[in-house]
Amino acid sequence: MFEYALAAGLTASGADAYLLHVTTTPSVSYVVRTEDFDCGLMISASHNPYYDNGIKVINSEGHKMEAEVEAKIEAYIDGGEIDEIPLATKESIGRTVDYAAGRNRYIGHLISLATRSFKDMRVGLDCANGSASSVAKSVFDALGAKTYVINNEPNGVNINTNCGSTHIEVLQEYVKEKHLDIGFAYDGDADRCIAVDENGNVVDGDRIMYVCGKYLMEQGKLKDNTVVTTIMSNLGLYKACDKIGMKYEQTAVGDKYVYENMLKNGYVLGGEQSGHIIFSKHARTGDGILTSLMVMEAIIEKKQTLGTLADEVKIFPQLLKNVRVKDKKTALDNAAVQAAVEKTAEELGTDGRILVRESGTEPVIRVMVEAASDEICEKYVDSVVKVIESEGLCE
Repeated sequence: MFEYALAAGLTASGADAYLLHVTTTPSVSYVVRTEDFDCGLMISASHNPYYDNGIKVINSEGHKMEAEVEAKIEAYIDGGEIDEIPLATKESIGRTVDYAAGRNRYIGHLISLATRSFKDMRVGLDCANGSASSVAKSVFDALGAKTYVINNEPNGVNINTNCGSTHIEVLQEYVKEKHLDIGFAYDGDADRCIAVDENGNVVDGDRIMYVCGKYLMEQGKLKDNTVVTTIMSNLGLYKACDKIGMKYEQTAVGDKYVYENMLKNGYVLGGEQSGHIIFSKHARTGDGILTSLMVMEAIIEKKQTLGTLADEVKIFPQLLKNVRVKDKKTALDNAAVQAAVEKTAEELGTDGRILVRESGTEPVIRVMVEAASDEICEKYVDSVVKVIESEGLCE
């Protein structure tokens, strides 16, 4: 519905709309930057249910659109300062072009990146009943893997429902049941990937970054031996990096900030715990299928299982609680809250950390503690939440 509505609006204003149909976010980025398009539009609810669909806007370089351009689009939609855009007439109207060939070129691009055959590897893929369904299996089959696929029958409303990277337990069971060597779960628009090792254990974005970062570092291909992470990355990742001399940068939460840092400093690997990983040599956005290929390369080249490679990162227990507040800024600036956060940080020392931040989309303050045990996390999160409540800041 959205695709046809968008195509109608674009052609009515004189633009040509090239339709990739059901495809992944990174494939749109790839086609835009390699074929000289002015921009790309991805209709997606990302990792959410289908009824949360929105539009991701990608610029001509294949990056997420600049904030100031997004602000102009929003101002136009809201009937702001910007004049009405004139509609095209007669021969000036645009046209729609069926461009499934663009998606096929992207599939070919992914296959070309693999440096090793996946022969005899038993690989499980959870396509989240989303856009990876039209891409992932073809890629792994072409590279010689024995591919086992679940949740790859999208019907328009089952995307992300009890499947994919946000419901990793489904793939964990499947890997164990079928005795697979490895499994990969994507989200609806396939820009995220969470892995499952041969024993059915979850390998999240932090551990994927460690495995791939260490491999690239050993190959001499990790610029400045540095990976780019966000403030939400687990303390266990940093301790493991310190041990092998791998450096790291920290950015605000959001793949956009990770990529900005990578672009500015020329770093080749960055990402988030959620499995949104960017390999800047090959892509400008997170790409779940590309991430899984890079993990495959590391385990095949090193002749070790994912479990063995990922076990060097001991993940610290983490507890996050959301507190609904009347005003986010007032809550964060409150002196008693700040004192409680400082006291917690001091008591945790180097064996844990506390992070208190505001949600970007809701009237919510997120209180997160990482520590050696769940009990310690619970104790400190609750103590800070109690202060927020006792100060009368809650909604």
